[in-house]
Amino acid sequence: MNLINPLAEKYSETYSSTDAVLNHVYNETITTHPQAQMMSSLVQGKFLEFISSLIKPKYILEIGTFTGFSAICLARGLREGSELHTIEINEQDANTAWKNIIFAGLDNQIRLHRANALEIIKQLNYEWDLVFIDADKTGYIEYYELALPRLHTHGLIIADNTLFHGEVLEENITGKNATAIDAFNRHVAADERTEQVMLTIRDGLMLIKKIK
Repeated sequence: MNLINPLAEKYSETYSSTDAVLNHVYNETITTHPQAQMMSSLVQGKFLEFISSLIKPKYILEIGTFTGFSAICLARGLREGSELHTIEINEQDANTAWKNIIFAGLDNQIRLHRANALEIIKQLNYEWDLVFIDADKTGYIEYYELALPRLHTHGLIIADNTLFHGEVLEENITGKNATAIDAFNRHVAADERTEQVMLTIRDGLMLIKKIK
């Protein structure tokens, strides 16, 4: 299901800022990776960069690196002397991501963890200013629950794919990932510790902040 008119997506891309580094990483993934659709779009990437630049985070947690495009976008908002920790379990994708991170000149600020996210998150003793969840959909609730206690009072969690190709809109949701995303959306909506807004950017982004 096309949630966004392709012409509207192309139009918004035309009138959104970009640069040679982002274009290179994006186009390289599109042309060489068999699952390139998992990457953030250019518009979504720029949105992530804008959010990070507004927050000016000291510590960012990204769960799901893929080829590094979103990590590069998020890291551009980091204040001086700060870090982004990104986690990728797929070794080949991690290798590609690190190559792209070096190309972007951000290898001094991005820490790439090649392991299971559930294990790594528990080991990282930081207060997160910004968290981006974009990994296996069945793990979203657990990732959220691990990240929330360590989220800064004014921090933000962003969850990707919260519309999951439109499958969450179906009357009877049958797919494993769509079912998991629908459960996550309901879990967050019922959480009295936070408030949230879901945006219809690409495949859906949910922005979540603490209120308690």
